[in-house]
Amino acid sequence: MSLLKSIKNNIPNAITCLNLLSGSLACICASHGSEHIGGDPMAITYYQLAFIMIAAAAVFDFFDGFVARLLGAVSPIGKELDSLSDCVSFGLAPALIVYFMMRELYPSSWVAYGALLIAVFGAVRLARFNTDESQATSFVGLPIPANAIFWIGFCDYFYTLEPTAVGEYVTLAAIILLSYAMVSQLRMFSLKFKHYGMRGNAHRYLLIVGTVAAVAILGIKGLAVSIMLYFMLVLLFKRHEKGEALNNI
Repeated sequence: MSLLKSIKNNIPNAITCLNLLSGSLACICASHGSEHIGGDPMAITYYQLAFIMIAAAAVFDFFDGFVARLLGAVSPIGKELDSLSDCVSFGLAPALIVYFMMRELYPSSWVAYGALLIAVFGAVRLARFNTDESQATSFVGLPIPANAIFWIGFCDYFYTLEPTAVGEYVTLAAIILLSYAMVSQLRMFSLKFKHYGMRGNAHRYLLIVGTVAAVAILGIKGLAVSIMLYFMLVLLFKRHEKGEALNNI
């Protein structure tokens, strides 16, 4: 293999490694919780920097596949490397953000350890995805990047609250529900467009518009709302499709 061909084939893998690097930095930042960077109260906090690192990982996660297809450099190694990177960036990183948030807000609580379920179920989700060829245009279970998006919005909100028992158990309930959602059999639509017409894409456009509106109104907290909207649209359109099927009988 020529040097140029080797370089071309490894460009997507290098981008994937940037995904992994960003996720690893998010894990480190998460451990500092609500401390301000450099001790400057005007600077952003470390948990906010962790959010930025996860967002960067998501960008690299998108472009590695895009570049691989563009260069014709899709490979089994690239696919495995992508999943391993996603496990850190969208599984372990949000799990540690939740863990350190709970340790800071509820120092004596055992609920913080429940956050590790996010990483465990995220890994199971990725393993299932890699062995299921039916998930090319839709997903079975909540995609792990969507899980990370929810926790970014959720933690941004909870870091602003006074610690209460209600908040502790709401967090535990969210951990259990989102973890289960990742390995459930619920079929969820993707944002891949086969065409840009409204027919067959209404749910996608509603999700995009709803996400933009939620973030515009609530800021980062709106990301958690966008994932709740995602679930609502999945259930709504699933019911609509069943109704159409019955009408056609």
